Amino acid sequence: MKVKRATHREAEVSINQFGPHRFGVLAALVFSQVVFWVSLGRSTEAPPAPATPKKPVTDTYQGVLVAEDYRWLEDYKNPEVRNWSEAQNQLTRAFLDKLPGREQIQKRLKGIYGAQSASYFGLQYRRGTLFALKFQPPKEQPFLVTLASADDPASEQVVVNPNTLNPKGTTAIDFYSPSLDGKLVAVSLSEGGSEDGTVHVYEVSSGKELSDIIPRVNYPTAGGDVAWNPDGSGFYYTRYPQGSERSKEDINFYQQVWFHKLGTPAGEDVYVIGKEFPRIAEIQLETTDDGGYLLVTVSNGDGGEYAHYLLDPSGKWTEITRFADWITRASLGPDGALSMLSLKDSPRGKILRLPLENPVLEKASVFIAEDAELVIEHFVPTANRLYVIDQVGGPSEIRVFDHEGKLLSPVELAPVSSVGQVLRMGGDEVLISSSTYLTPTAWYQFNPPTAVARRTALFETSPADFSDCEVVREFATSKDGAKVPVNIIRLKGTKLNGKNPTLLTGYGGYGISLRPNFSNARRVWLEQGGVWVIANLRGGGEYGEAWHKAGNLTKKQNVFDDFAACAQYLIKAGYTNPAKLVIEGGSNGGLLMGAALTQHPDLFAAVVSHVGVYDMLRVELDPNGAFNVTEFGTVKDPEQFKALYAYSPYHHVKDKTAYPAVFLLTGENDGRVNPANSRKMAARLQAATGSKHPILLWTSRSGHGIGSSLSEKISRSADVFAFMFDQLGVPYLDRKTHLQSTEVELK
Repeated sequence: MKVKRATHREAEVSINQFGPHRFGVLAALVFSQVVFWVSLGRSTEAPPAPATPKKPVTDTYQGVLVAEDYRWLEDYKNPEVRNWSEAQNQLTRAFLDKLPGREQIQKRLKGIYGAQSASYFGLQYRRGTLFALKFQPPKEQPFLVTLASADDPASEQVVVNPNTLNPKGTTAIDFYSPSLDGKLVAVSLSEGGSEDGTVHVYEVSSGKELSDIIPRVNYPTAGGDVAWNPDGSGFYYTRYPQGSERSKEDINFYQQVWFHKLGTPAGEDVYVIGKEFPRIAEIQLETTDDGGYLLVTVSNGDGGEYAHYLLDPSGKWTEITRFADWITRASLGPDGALSMLSLKDSPRGKILRLPLENPVLEKASVFIAEDAELVIEHFVPTANRLYVIDQVGGPSEIRVFDHEGKLLSPVELAPVSSVGQVLRMGGDEVLISSSTYLTPTAWYQFNPPTAVARRTALFETSPADFSDCEVVREFATSKDGAKVPVNIIRLKGTKLNGKNPTLLTGYGGYGISLRPNFSNARRVWLEQGGVWVIANLRGGGEYGEAWHKAGNLTKKQNVFDDFAACAQYLIKAGYTNPAKLVIEGGSNGGLLMGAALTQHPDLFAAVVSHVGVYDMLRVELDPNGAFNVTEFGTVKDPEQFKALYAYSPYHHVKDKTAYPAVFLLTGENDGRVNPANSRKMAARLQAATGSKHPILLWTSRSGHGIGSSLSEKISRSADVFAFMFDQLGVPYLDRKTHLQSTEVELK
């Protein structure tokens, strides 16, 4: 599902980051007698699956009878379902733990993560103080710190540390919001990956917690947010229904904005706005630097429709845009204007500007016109500049304009790189985070007078060396002729002999672009001679809203056709063959895995799918599923039902089909995708498969992946890599032992 608000990374649980791999300059020595191998003969016999009773149920959709046998697995409160799930875990654990190499892989991952530097992300700036979330392995969770500047890490002070609040590592920061003077900070904390966040307030200078505790501010369905008032005496916040305000079915819907005054009970908080918002509203809050104006952005579920409301200093509300206006972003600048990204008649985006004193959309002027080549993804207004972050099919670019709309010198970035965040500091200075597939994230300071992006002290280093690797961008031709980018990470000198172990991943949804990203764990795959491929599929935003719309609702099948075309391209180009090709995805990318598996079971050797959606006819009945109707469609609409039923993975598993090896992972606390999807899909595949390849299901005690502890991520990554290597028949090379053995031989 779409990530709503997550100021922290999904790390290796995210689709694009899961496990880069590596082979390195040792390739020539792979078959040397001095190489230490952990033999991984491919498992050909699937372990016996737990008995899964069939309890047929039939529904009627648009006059079509649809039967299924595993509806009963949806009820996780049923002891029979829990026992079945635990039996599946035992089966999976027994299979994975016996794989030669699994312990060595986990040890390798621990070594990589243990030696990596600290990373800083989710930065915010308040009157001379820099706030950041810091991730410092081997600590389990990111924690909140302040810095005097990006060039002075020694000035760091810890404000809130979930690792000390809960040594088990299961408490996570959902988001944080400092007061405008930087003296206080509101922090949403949740447990066990649930994203069910309660806001706590802390004094920044001492880290002391105040008495103010606000429940039900954040949840997976609509996310959550906080914005402070001018004098720091209170804050606006997103609030879900409490007590008996709504029925049980609506308890995680109807998000509204309320106001909390510090030092008063949460029960005395005051309603601000939201009663007229839709059931599936998702709200974000922003104020001007002085707190005089409050901007409320409301999205209509996850399909890309937004409305904007402005509260001025006099207390007057103005509805500036409606869903039909296709204003997808808006931001309050320090220059007294509201900047907006419009997709109306401009699928690649144009930027409008509107004075705050007269916020009438019809009076907005076009500030940056649509570009025929670039897609506007985001923008950041400063005192005298506008920084525009563009998408170019996956990689990012940054243009800089003055307030007359004149294009200035651009920000120079590395080739095939991404922009993670642009943070406005004082004046026109900004901090920019950027990374590539081969280099870790670094924060750069950019000041227009110098027109130079200078790397600050906040840069990451990695023990994983990618200097022997390269990235190439190639294009596959989809079923209807669309050209689909494929980003290929490979060792220099990789031979296109059709024999390389290759991992293909993708997403294709919500207008989300898969940008270049760095992952330490990717080295584990590459050092075994693997090729790592990320596909920029339709449904994403890499080429604008037209690219997104070509892969959602009734056109979702284009996403699956694009992915299959990428797999076929890799085979035809000589990178790999079906016996050496594994695919992996998560969430909406898990749906992609299910569709690829059921539509092309002979195209892959193995499929790994995290927290996926597989039953497209019942997904809208789940709380978060309802938010996705604007992206996926609904069975209540005849044409949308037809499209959903045509590709719904669960309904297209066919008996006696020789399915490849499948590894489904889910979390029992997942509030974004109902874990029942994975249970039902596993049961159906286990009953139907005509091959002897394993069909495995693992249910963790975590959630969708956001907020998972470091040790949980490492353990799951080790499981996935061991499974992949086993199914592709790739022996795992213990590099450390190999180097020691090589040194002895050379002596």
